Amino acid sequence: MDRRSFIRKAGAAGAGAAAVATTLATPAIAQSNPKITWRLTSSFPKSLDTIYGGAEVFAKMLSEATDGNFTIQVFASGELVPGLQAADATAAGTVEASHTVAYYYWGKNPTWALGAAVPFSLNARGMNAWHYHGGGIGLFNEFLGKQGLYGLPGGNTGVQMGGWFRKEINTVADLKGLKMRIGGFAGKVIEKLGVVPQQIAGGDIYPALEKGTIDAAEWVGPYDDEKLGFQKVAPYYYYPGWWEGGPTVHLLFNKAKFEELPANYKSLVHTAAQAADANMVQKYDYVNPKAVKSLVAAGAKLRPFSQEIMLACFEKANEVYAEMEAGNADFKKIWESIKAFRKEHYLWAQVAEYNYDTFMMLQQRGSKL
Repeated sequence: MDRRSFIRKAGAAGAGAAAVATTLATPAIAQSNPKITWRLTSSFPKSLDTIYGGAEVFAKMLSEATDGNFTIQVFASGELVPGLQAADATAAGTVEASHTVAYYYWGKNPTWALGAAVPFSLNARGMNAWHYHGGGIGLFNEFLGKQGLYGLPGGNTGVQMGGWFRKEINTVADLKGLKMRIGGFAGKVIEKLGVVPQQIAGGDIYPALEKGTIDAAEWVGPYDDEKLGFQKVAPYYYYPGWWEGGPTVHLLFNKAKFEELPANYKSLVHTAAQAADANMVQKYDYVNPKAVKSLVAAGAKLRPFSQEIMLACFEKANEVYAEMEAGNADFKKIWESIKAFRKEHYLWAQVAEYNYDTFMMLQQRGSKL
């Protein structure tokens, strides 16, 4: 065989081998990164860019990690289903996923609220520690699985504000007869002190305050509250929102659809969800300082809840928990886990974090920063 003939035959053999390799490799890649398009319904309007944006961050990361093969279309509250029906739509398979807060559904079963926030529970760091390292994700998914859902933390607002009031609230007696827009589970607690809880959608809060239909309303915190202009009609801005020390915003998935995903997509869903979770609280921590100064400049009067009010609410919350634990095994199992970690979390938090933060806050007050 002459040299030229050998080269021609070797080249042809090499090309054939490459073709075979390509033919063999392509199905493997296609199987690991199949084309999937899901729809996700949010419980939030687009105007609340940080909390609504958590779902967009999640969807963007999944798309980029899979070269556009796993795409999730995000729909704002009301575009597909009403915001407070997001979990129901996901469980029913109307959509594959939702971005919502689990305590919205506490009326079905109080256990829902434990995955998000309940009065005098953990702050944002504590909730994340419990979810990711204290078995919280698994415990909550034992409950969600019964609803046909699978859930992952997908955001956190940090501790919220106590809300907007048309008059000053100094004592427990001042709460009696007060009509307040407040999230469901907290309403059950504060109702024991004479407050009349009201369930009102975000867009209807301002006119209700303006007309005096309600006397007070809680929403989220400075950045989101400023967009709604509450300081114009209810100038007293109280803190802290003891019912939402660290509310987790959940990404919920139709359980059957999630289980159909290939293993690498499931892993990416977990990774993207944890990134979206961290990103949300980081952004709120960045935008709230400027917003609270802006609100005060516009007339908001910052006020702390008195210790009398805080202690009374704490005691009533414990009464509610005792009632829940006595008659709800799912609630009892998860709440016992949270309580055990809460005790340890605040033991540690008062050592280094509290003392460092307190010192730095004193320097800020002294205009030394």
